[in-house]
Amino acid sequence: MPFNALLAEASAAFAIYKKTTGAERAAFLRAIATAIEALGDELLRTVSTESHLPLARLTGERGRTLGQLRLFADLVENGYWAEATIDTALPDRQPLPRPDMRRLLLPLGPVAVFGASNFPLAFSTAGGDTASALAAGCTVVYKAHPAHPRTSALVAGAIAQAAQQCNLPAAVFQHVEGGAQVGAELVQHPAVKAVAFTGSYGAGKALFDLAVQRKVPIPVYAEMGSVNPLFVLPEKLASDPVTLAQQAAQSVLLGSGQFCTCPGLVFVPAGEAAEAFVDSLGEALSSATAAEMLHEGIADNYYQNLSTLLQHANVHTLVQPKTHTLEGRAGLARTTAKQWVQNAALQEEVFGPFILVVTYQDETELLAAANALHGQLTCTLWGTPAELAQAEPVADVLREKCGRLLFAGVPTGVEVSHAMTHGGPFPATTDPRSTSVGSYAIKRFARPVTFQSAPSELLPPELRDENPTGIWRMIDGEVTQRSL
Repeated sequence: MPFNALLAEASAAFAIYKKTTGAERAAFLRAIATAIEALGDELLRTVSTESHLPLARLTGERGRTLGQLRLFADLVENGYWAEATIDTALPDRQPLPRPDMRRLLLPLGPVAVFGASNFPLAFSTAGGDTASALAAGCTVVYKAHPAHPRTSALVAGAIAQAAQQCNLPAAVFQHVEGGAQVGAELVQHPAVKAVAFTGSYGAGKALFDLAVQRKVPIPVYAEMGSVNPLFVLPEKLASDPVTLAQQAAQSVLLGSGQFCTCPGLVFVPAGEAAEAFVDSLGEALSSATAAEMLHEGIADNYYQNLSTLLQHANVHTLVQPKTHTLEGRAGLARTTAKQWVQNAALQEEVFGPFILVVTYQDETELLAAANALHGQLTCTLWGTPAELAQAEPVADVLREKCGRLLFAGVPTGVEVSHAMTHGGPFPATTDPRSTSVGSYAIKRFARPVTFQSAPSELLPPELRDENPTGIWRMIDGEVTQRSL
């Protein structure tokens, strides 16, 4: 079977790596960050050449990549993430005694990680999926994205250097290249225990289908995009439609609309304020300077998907860009809530700098649109304080449709933090219980194991009476660092 030797090495490395302490994994993650930093401007120039992204943007993305590696280092060093839980024995309990039970989250095994094209550092070789899998104690087989192979190779070298420095097996992280067939072979290999993917719906769903068809199915954590709707309430829109339009335009133009949280759909109440909003939005988008997209494939798909959407009945084109080989020129169209609800195809993502404005007549139409919405990474509800205080019905619907619900600002800009959720109901992702950004992402690559009446020598250190790791644990319902 393809990749037998590579995954045999990954499995052998896992047998060693899974027994490392949180402090040892933290040292490894910090060493990776330091090695990437040492690549200096060579890395940034390489990424810029391959992705057409400006150096200023890439400098920030490198900082984010280093920050999330160090965030996970702090997390595993603390140890609380593993949910060490002890229920001590109650031999005299009536009518039946309780045995000693101790539970801990343990790593799954080798993980296949697929790089993303739109974030060649933060969602790629040493990005959040790799960082969280390594933090959990899993080994990683990383499939490089074909859009930036030299960037990926540079970062992979930094990870290899860090592994050697930390006296870890070289196969704790392995780097492969190739197309769709390589990806399919990795997902189907029995040694792979989980998959992490960021990209298109078609590719993510194909990997998910392969994984569940295996003799032993495995979890696939695929983040597959979103139209990230903005819902604007009447008083808020009337207060300053021009400023709101400019705010939406700036968000959709960021990175040529190639953020997975780009707001491609805006619901506004019909009326004079809506017309002012649309006029201002159209002016901002039509006058925007076009920037190069990541690669020709993304640009081709953008213009093709945009053309398809604009051909639907009752969709009125306001700004239609001329196709360009690589530049992402902004587009704008509008329709009504009634027509939008009746046509599910209008919910399909156009990955690029495009917005569809949907006008609604009243709260009934607004709620109908919210209920019809497919799963999203984000939903945003803009209203005045008074409106938001009365907006429980629509907010209640929207929280069922997304992984992050905003009440101010725009969804572009995903904070790497403990509270962040970058996920959502299908088709935004294949598992709405998870996130690919933030410290909670580590839970994707671990499973709970309970040790019942186990001798101390066979317990993980985190579950032993003396608590040699010093982590916070739950003992008989009390969160504490004490020993038993």
